[in-house]
Amino acid sequence: MAEKNQGVVHREQIGLDGAGRTLLAHLAARYPSASTELWRERIEDGQVQLDAEERPSPGAVLRAGQRVAWARPPWTEPDAPFATAVLYEDADLLAVAKPSGLPTLPGGGAFQERTLLALVRRRAPEASPMHRLGRGTSGLVLFAWRPEARSPLQAAFQDPRTRKVYRALCQGRPVEDAFEVAAPIGPVPYAPLGVLHAASPEGRPSLSRVRVLERRGDASLVEVEILTGRPHQIRIHLAFAGHPLVGDPLYGPGGGPLPHTQAVPGDLGYLLHAGLLELPHPRTDEMLRLECQPPPMLRRGFPSEQKPRSE
Repeated sequence: MAEKNQGVVHREQIGLDGAGRTLLAHLAARYPSASTELWRERIEDGQVQLDAEERPSPGAVLRAGQRVAWARPPWTEPDAPFATAVLYEDADLLAVAKPSGLPTLPGGGAFQERTLLALVRRRAPEASPMHRLGRGTSGLVLFAWRPEARSPLQAAFQDPRTRKVYRALCQGRPVEDAFEVAAPIGPVPYAPLGVLHAASPEGRPSLSRVRVLERRGDASLVEVEILTGRPHQIRIHLAFAGHPLVGDPLYGPGGGPLPHTQAVPGDLGYLLHAGLLELPHPRTDEMLRLECQPPPMLRRGFPSEQKPRSE
């Protein structure tokens, strides 16, 4: 039987959206995995603090700026491939390989300790990721070794010489061998989560460059360079172009959620890999090329009759 984690204390500061609601209503809306009655019990049992008050009333009306804290007891986290490999390291940065299925950071209410961050901090306790990959995306993640390295690395990520290139298996056979997708990406209403990032005319400018590497029957192996870094950009842009990722349970043609889906961004099933990162080294300014070999199905020459396995 899998061991439980150590639990976690959630802390937040009430914003304008929470002001005027009761403590009970706020917690029930923000953390709907627990019922309203369970939240009432937790508050009345003293498990929730409001501005350090140990037993606030469930009916306490919140004001902007107040602080809420509550302790979630230990729980068993879902299975995930708890492994990584070092691709490059020096005094400033550390590049590692993330497997599909392992979250980069805690979140989603399920993962706290079974994350890539937890693995890396066994080696480098002060390390922090400079970007993140979705749970289902494999490939290269770059960390700053020490807090002092974060700002120079952030500047390097904004340098126009920096390139981020991915591989993906998408549905269909694009007509063109190379094309661009420039659909804006922003939040749209989505019942299971409230909002979801998707293609939206009101979204932020976004740009991806796609190159077809192989056409395999009713699917295609593509390389995608992202020139902006919007959430789920490659999944959204390929779907917008009419070629959603094979096995993607969330995004469909047009770049929005599939009809009737209840999937969330962390659900698995698709094949997407961060394979190449080029950036100027923050200390020397020399160009650094970091690579992570893709899984077999995202390599050239993989037999087209073999289909992705369902997660």
